[in-house]
Amino acid sequence: MQKSNREKERIGLNTIKAGIIGYGLSGAVFHAPTIHAAEGLELVKVVTSREEEVRKDWPGVQVVQDPEALFRDPDLDLVVVATPNTLHYPLAEQALKAGKHVVVEKPFVIHADEGIALARLAQEKGRVLSVYHNRRWDNDFLTVKKWIEEGRLGNIHTFQVRFDRFRPQVRDRWREKDLPGAGILYDLGSHLIDQALTLFGDPETVFGDVQAQRPGAETEDYFHIVLGYENGLRAILHAGSMVKQPGPRFEVHGSRGSLVKYGMDSQENSLKQGMKPGDPGWGEDDPECYAEVTLEEGGQTVTETVPTLRGRYEDYYRNLVQSVTRGVPAPVTAEDGVRVIRVIERVKESCANQKTLSL
Repeated sequence: MQKSNREKERIGLNTIKAGIIGYGLSGAVFHAPTIHAAEGLELVKVVTSREEEVRKDWPGVQVVQDPEALFRDPDLDLVVVATPNTLHYPLAEQALKAGKHVVVEKPFVIHADEGIALARLAQEKGRVLSVYHNRRWDNDFLTVKKWIEEGRLGNIHTFQVRFDRFRPQVRDRWREKDLPGAGILYDLGSHLIDQALTLFGDPETVFGDVQAQRPGAETEDYFHIVLGYENGLRAILHAGSMVKQPGPRFEVHGSRGSLVKYGMDSQENSLKQGMKPGDPGWGEDDPECYAEVTLEEGGQTVTETVPTLRGRYEDYYRNLVQSVTRGVPAPVTAEDGVRVIRVIERVKESCANQKTLSL
C-alpha cells in the first residue's frame, strides 16, 4: 500500500523507524496496519520468507531474512517480535542489547523470570519494552471498562468474559503443537487475564481448569479460570474450541445492576478483510450486539441498550510513539506482561494440583 503525499510529508528525520520479525497472522494482520496508522512511526523492514506478501501489502518496505539485519541497522529504532512464542525471549533480548526499543507480541514470554530479566535489561539500556495486548482496545472491553469505572453498576461482585470458538478440527500449526507456550491458555488466556488485571489488579487466589478436549489435540484447547479478590469479587475467564453457539461475551454483575454483552469486537475481522484504522466503520459494533444494562433505580428495574464504544487498536502504537519520544509509560508495560505470565503459571499449577492457589 502506497503512502499518501500527506503521509510522506510527515515522515522525516524524527520518525521512529520500525522493523517486524515475522509476517504471519500477527505481523501481517495486527502489527503492520496499525504501525502504518500511527503518526511518527514508519515500517521500513520485515524479517520473513514471505517476500511477495510483504511487497504486495507494503511496497517500499525492505524484506530481509535474518533478524540480525534489524539489530545491526543503526537507523532502525523499534523491533516488533511477532514470532512463535518460544522465540519471544531470545529475540527481545538481542534487540534490547542492540539498543532497540522493543514490542513483543503476547504472550510476553513463556516463564515469568524471563520477563523480569527483559524488564531489567530494558531499564539498563534505557529502552522502551512493551507487550502487545491489543485487546485492551476492543470495542466491547472499552465499553465494559467505562461502565465499571463510572460505578453505575455499583460494587462489582461477578465479572465473566468468554472467548469461545468452534474449531473441532486440530490444525497443523505451531499454536496447536505440544510446544512450550503453545495452546489456548497462552494464546487467548493471556488476553482475558490481561483484561481482568487491567480492571481489578492482581487477585488473591487463582483456580484453573485447563484441558485438551478435541480428539487428537496435542495441547490445551479449553480453560476455565476463577480469579478471587479480597472483597468477594470473582473474575471468571473462559475459552473453548468446541462451542458452536457462544454465550455472552461479557457479563458484569454489581450491587446496582448488570451488564450483558454478546458478540465479538470487529477489528480483527476488519483487518483480515483489508480494512485499516480510520476507514469508514472501523472499530464499530453491530447494533444487534449492543450491551443490555439492567439497573435498580428508585425501587424500579430499568433496562437500557448501551451503544458500544468504537474499538481503537491504532491507539496502541500511537501511545507507543509517545513512550519513545516523550518518556511516558508504555501502553502495556513489561511489568504488565510479567503479571499475566505469573497468573498463567499459577493456573497451570492449580490445574495440576486440582486446588485453588494463592497468587
